[in-house]
Amino acid sequence: MSQALQVGQVLRDRYEIIDLVGQGGMGAVYKAEDLRLRGRICAVKEILPELISGPGMEDQAHEQFYREASVLARLDHPNLPKVSDFFQQDGREYLVMDFVPGEDLRQLVEAARRHDAFLPEASVLAWATQLCDALTYLHTQDPPVLHRDIKPSNIKLTPRGVVKLVDFGLVKLLQPDENRTVTVVQGRGTVAYTPLEQYGGDTGHTDVRSDIYAIGATLYHLLTGQPPADAKQRFLKPGSLTPPRDINPHISVRTEKAILAAISQHPDERPASTAALRELLFAEDTLPPAPVATPEAWTPRGIWREMVDSHGALVTVVLFLTMTALLVTLLSPSLP
Repeated sequence: MSQALQVGQVLRDRYEIIDLVGQGGMGAVYKAEDLRLRGRICAVKEILPELISGPGMEDQAHEQFYREASVLARLDHPNLPKVSDFFQQDGREYLVMDFVPGEDLRQLVEAARRHDAFLPEASVLAWATQLCDALTYLHTQDPPVLHRDIKPSNIKLTPRGVVKLVDFGLVKLLQPDENRTVTVVQGRGTVAYTPLEQYGGDTGHTDVRSDIYAIGATLYHLLTGQPPADAKQRFLKPGSLTPPRDINPHISVRTEKAILAAISQHPDERPASTAALRELLFAEDTLPPAPVATPEAWTPRGIWREMVDSHGALVTVVLFLTMTALLVTLLSPSLP
């Protein structure tokens, strides 16, 4: 693993490192301040070209990074962080983008589990709507953009209730004989959310259905509190995938069917697009829009508030009868 940048270090005479947000085998993500626009906080993603290219291919990796970063900089969607700059320094490539405040969805799942609870399906579906919008936008770019590393920890929930799909995957070198859809950004993925075809690395045939598998696995995790059995395990041991409703019986049949379709092993058995996935999730949906759940919902105060919101009329009647009985008791003459 490469040495992390130091707090206070300045990149490109502009971006001062405030903190290390996360680090992996391919690089790291930092929180930084823009010294030219004082007060602006941004995220700086570091990529190590030598780890994503073969020997002697550093120049090609550098050229590909700039081409792909230029495409990312043109993206503009409310559920995606905006890329504002990219550059090379000391043999490393850097992407600068909006810093997204708030917790990621993995943290919310863990908070629910600490309270022996599940995230409300209405809230998860509200997030799924925003994710489908973001992926539809990415997949309809020219060329299409694949995220390839969708998972709860890569989805941030802002204090205003907006979800942001952060941390695009690592760049992919174009193959000389490439005749399929060009994927502008491509990550290695995370095992529990990665379809079989993505295990082929840069040689695997991936398309929008690979992202659909990942979002299906993400929804499975959000609603059950645990990731699904990974694709390799399911291939080697058929029947190892536990249906979501066996873990959380409160999940609707409609939602379970959509998730299981999205995480089908063969790409042809999955929804062909995020629009098709959204139709499976919401075609028969009659639920009213619900506010996004926060950890407060799993405290006694939050449970009481949810009960009042859901059964307001009943609670009012109970309170009225209780107060009436109390008044009758106080005003009635005492028995001898």
